[in-house]
Amino acid sequence: MTATTAAHHREQPGGIMSAEMAEQPAVLRRILDRGAPAVAATARTVAARAPRFVLLTARGTSDNAALYAKYLLEVQLGKPCGLTSMSTVTAYGARPDLTDVLAVTISQSGGSPDLVASTKAAREAGAITLAVTNNADSPLAAVSEHHIDILAGPERALPATKTYTASLLTLYLFVQGLRPGGGDGKAAAEALPGLAQSILDRAAEVRQLAARYRFAERMVLTSRGYGYPTAKEAALKLMETSYIPALSYSGADLLHGPLAMVDNISPVIAIVTEGRGGEALQPVLERLRGRGADLMIVGSEAEAAKGTAGFALPTAGVPEELQPILEILPLQMLAYEITVARGQDPDAPRALAKVTETR
Repeated sequence: MTATTAAHHREQPGGIMSAEMAEQPAVLRRILDRGAPAVAATARTVAARAPRFVLLTARGTSDNAALYAKYLLEVQLGKPCGLTSMSTVTAYGARPDLTDVLAVTISQSGGSPDLVASTKAAREAGAITLAVTNNADSPLAAVSEHHIDILAGPERALPATKTYTASLLTLYLFVQGLRPGGGDGKAAAEALPGLAQSILDRAAEVRQLAARYRFAERMVLTSRGYGYPTAKEAALKLMETSYIPALSYSGADLLHGPLAMVDNISPVIAIVTEGRGGEALQPVLERLRGRGADLMIVGSEAEAAKGTAGFALPTAGVPEELQPILEILPLQMLAYEITVARGQDPDAPRALAKVTETR
């Protein structure tokens, strides 16, 4: 994107979010070219200490990145992994024994007091602490034993876009570096910047989908496996920008009750990852079709064609664990386009601040 084009983007409602979404291919390339060596070095240092368990701590968009990391750690490494409840430490004063535990805290700003306090407490309790942030000078980075910079550059729009995909790729590289032999994971990810650009170039296609869902009063998003964090992040983007209530469920959880609310009026978006997650989602898709759901599918060309509407992803040959970095892009764009179509400004959702200071 040229400087003139970027300036034009910023003058429009949602221009900052639009410009930052457009930066994502360059951010992914920067991580692969400049960030990967530091990520691999940190992974080797952590792996040498042989953590027995991993705890992941985050809020908001970063919490969805943490869920992605949980899948990676459990599937790729067979490492027991949990998502923390920070209030057990910050509100209740619990001090669990975290000896030989890897505590990873993910935050764009690294400034939220509860993240800093829980990380400090984890380190005092014996944990190996790692902060993954977009701010190397943040309080969170300062209290952590190790820090990885996701190199996304300043993010001004309130909805996080480029920091989310940057976090996913950084966490992927980190987990690959923890594997025996300490691989850097770069080779499998090399195609991502180009593929991301090919998706972002299809804004007109997403705009047509947005016209379809502009007046939706509620949306349901579902997936399984590596795609589940995408469903949660897309729901968050829709809610914080367009204010449409968007509910996200694992496909398995959707069948345990929430399926009853699905009808032919409220749209359902299914993220169908190529691989075992997509295979596990098939019975859910059959049930949704059986209920006459207005079903949009984000997935391979073959899968996208099976929905009432769809967005085909260029995922052929992309490992299942890397597909979430591509899956979220059309859904970020959809949230943006729906919001603009509804006459709202996605750069500045009401009642939100860029740094959320929970305690």
